[in-house]
Amino acid sequence: MTRCHRAAAALAAVLLLAAGCRRAPTREIAVVPKATSHLFWQSVQAGAVAAGRDFRVNILWNGAASETDYSRQIEIVDSMIARHVDGLAVAAQDRDALNASLDRAAAAGIPVTVFDSGVDSTRYMTFLATNNYEAGQMAARKLAALLQGKGTVAVVLHAPGSRSTMDREEGFFDALAKEFPGISVVARQYGMSERSKAMAAAENMLTAHPDLNGMFASSEPSSVGAARAIRERGLAGKVRFVAFDASEGLVEDLRGGIIDALVAQDPFKMGYMTVQTLVDKLNGKAPPRQIDLHARVISRGDLQLPDVKALLFPDIRKYLN
Repeated sequence: MTRCHRAAAALAAVLLLAAGCRRAPTREIAVVPKATSHLFWQSVQAGAVAAGRDFRVNILWNGAASETDYSRQIEIVDSMIARHVDGLAVAAQDRDALNASLDRAAAAGIPVTVFDSGVDSTRYMTFLATNNYEAGQMAARKLAALLQGKGTVAVVLHAPGSRSTMDREEGFFDALAKEFPGISVVARQYGMSERSKAMAAAENMLTAHPDLNGMFASSEPSSVGAARAIRERGLAGKVRFVAFDASEGLVEDLRGGIIDALVAQDPFKMGYMTVQTLVDKLNGKAPPRQIDLHARVISRGDLQLPDVKALLFPDIRKYLN
């Protein structure tokens, strides 16, 4: 072999080694929740991170501090689009507020999965959420069973414009009206996604209706606030209470008899499957247009069941630092 041939062979070997060392850039999937403070969203984040590890994608998690900070959510979504992420998942705070952002994502060729709470726009790939209308019906049926089909109830609503909680509330009201004519909804007030405001709303309704028989709250902050009002007034067991979502405090209130039943979602699974839909799309698959997850009614006696423990207490510390 001549000197030139040896030099060429050496150069070729170096180029091959360099090519082998180069790695394809890691795909980035942005996940924008309604907010970041509640345990529900932390569990969604843990599920998204778990999927990111399994599918070897980088999860960019960013959300507003409050579920009613609509401008901040728009700002975050638009920044992810400007970054040209490979996929975008968003839980819309308001069903209309993100319409222009979703148009921009579509124009940029970024696949979008809307999760937890729906939008009026059609510019998305997949909608993945708990079947909230069904979950609201489940809550109504459980409260009706506790009241033996008769009495008066009040509802602590979440916030206007939130599609997921609006669906729950609609399911609850429809089921009571159609299936339980002996039960009347005598009051409803918004908690505005804040525990203190939800507590004030519950106290207002309890004051206005001292003979109230039951209560339903359609979200975690609404449920925490209502539970506090019932506890402080010594009405545990007198006002039968069905709460929505699960946190450590709500589970303790279920154990203690403040809450009679929880309607629980699976936020870890929601986060995991949301990321999986986008990975599937990036890998050439066609995810379904809609994916329904199902809630579960949990009573005090269910708390020792292994599957209930896994649902209520996902090991989020394993995924979140």
